[in-house]
Amino acid sequence: MATALFPGSFDPFTTGHEAVVRRVAPLFDRLIVAVGVNSEKHCMFSVEERMNRIQSMIHDISNISIVSYSGMTVDFCHQIGAQCIVRGIRTAADFEYEQLVASVNRAQDPTIETLLVMADADHVAISSTLERERLSHATL
Repeated sequence: MATALFPGSFDPFTTGHEAVVRRVAPLFDRLIVAVGVNSEKHCMFSVEERMNRIQSMIHDISNISIVSYSGMTVDFCHQIGAQCIVRGIRTAADFEYEQLVASVNRAQDPTIETLLVMADADHVAISSTLERERLSHATL
């Protein structure tokens, strides 16, 4: 069974993330969307809120699971039996960063592939950072 992991802080999960999930889900038997928990990162939304938002946006996709995790992504891949890490990229800067992370992950376990998915043109300008900024001004 081919399993992929789509990890991220997803603070918040955006329509860009949703688009990546919808494009990638048919490629795998199982896609795990994993909300990363990092005690050093201060998130706008709780883990539960982030997981609920993801569920509400992709509830119609049958081969998706939504979980939270902490620690090294490669270690979590071992725990869930994932052979592939999915990452979305919007810009050249995203590509450079994700290429570095993929190299580190590959050094830890060369059997786990990284699949970089280019954002659709209408999602390039969408980011969790900009969405948090928009939401913070909407609540004032």
